[in-house]
Amino acid sequence: MIIDLAYQSGTPSTARPGRPASHELPSFVTRRMDEHYVTRVEQLLGGEHMHVWKRPGPGAVMLAGNDYLCIASEPALVRAQVACLENNAGQALMSSVFLQAGSAQHRLEAKFAEYLGAEDTVLAQSGWAANVGLLQSLAEPGVPVYLDMMAHASLWEGVQSAQALGVPFLHNDAGHLTRQVAKHGRGVIVIDALYSTNGSVAPLREVVEIAERSGSILVVDESHSLGTHGPEGAGIVVAMGLEDRVHFRTASLAKAFAGRAGLITCSSRFKGYFLSASRPAIFSSCLLNHELAFFDAAIDLVRGADARREALRRVTAEVRARLARLGYCIDDGTEQIVALEAGPEPKTLVLRKALEERGIQGAVFCAPATAKNRSLVRLTLNCGLGGREIDKLVEACADMREEVDLENWSSSVRRRRVH
Repeated sequence: MIIDLAYQSGTPSTARPGRPASHELPSFVTRRMDEHYVTRVEQLLGGEHMHVWKRPGPGAVMLAGNDYLCIASEPALVRAQVACLENNAGQALMSSVFLQAGSAQHRLEAKFAEYLGAEDTVLAQSGWAANVGLLQSLAEPGVPVYLDMMAHASLWEGVQSAQALGVPFLHNDAGHLTRQVAKHGRGVIVIDALYSTNGSVAPLREVVEIAERSGSILVVDESHSLGTHGPEGAGIVVAMGLEDRVHFRTASLAKAFAGRAGLITCSSRFKGYFLSASRPAIFSSCLLNHELAFFDAAIDLVRGADARREALRRVTAEVRARLARLGYCIDDGTEQIVALEAGPEPKTLVLRKALEERGIQGAVFCAPATAKNRSLVRLTLNCGLGGREIDKLVEACADMREEVDLENWSSSVRRRRVH
């Protein structure tokens, strides 16, 4: 991300040589830009941007990506794409709604369905498109959609797209969800199986029972558990034997599957309706042939990757145990996503800089990805981390505790209050 701090107070920056000056924007835009560049970046963060990391040096440990099983550069997957590109006689680019039965995309959707124990699946351009399109085609004005407060932003966006009634419930709190459903009536319940901010796992069986008692639809986003959890990586829903009791599963395939697409499990009848009702499906082109070839090969690789899944579990257990011994409050989660929650953005900026000076690069989460004063650095672990990389991470976290004021982080204060 490149930040132009010359653009402040609604005044266009000086034009670069050979480029025309920017047109003046109206006040309803410049006011919001000022809130970002002036109030947030300049005044709150001293002119530094939360997401502008230093270029990593030799030996840096990269913990910002989501390739949990380290398959992005797997030779078999690269060869599958290359062969498709070399032998491709051309492709008719069109909306998925126009694809005919037997097309390459439909064949891949059938393969995903068999893998996930579903009647059918729909491939979308991204996890975002899958979630927005699904909720937009399920809900309508007046229908309550119950969302865990930490559900992914794409799910909240889907509620807005449907003009439905968004009803939040406390994170992983089945009791609060029950009370909200009793108040507003049956609707759509939306959760993540594994939450992308802190690595916590949903109380899935309890939520299934609430959905069934109330006659509500249940949508489970498996973006961060597909490939890494369950038999052959088929996800947490399959691991718990609940695939016939969850109406829809969604996933971004940009995590353990290391590509760019989204997925929805559904019935074949719903799929036909969805392709004619979901705006992201209607108004976006289908996937490209080489992308389909990548995922076709990736399914086979991921299904046989039990050793990589076991390695990821070992890495996760070791990192979490060692960071906990150092006093880091990371017990909100249990899985391969580790949140170092400093709280206010200035504290998280200090944390980010302390990590990068010690050769550790994670991902900064701040508003709107988190609540305003619960910003954090997210460390996403992968199966390829060895002893040297783990030691480097742990040593960095041990060395920086006073520098980052660990005792006064929001997560540390919250744990002391609870105990």
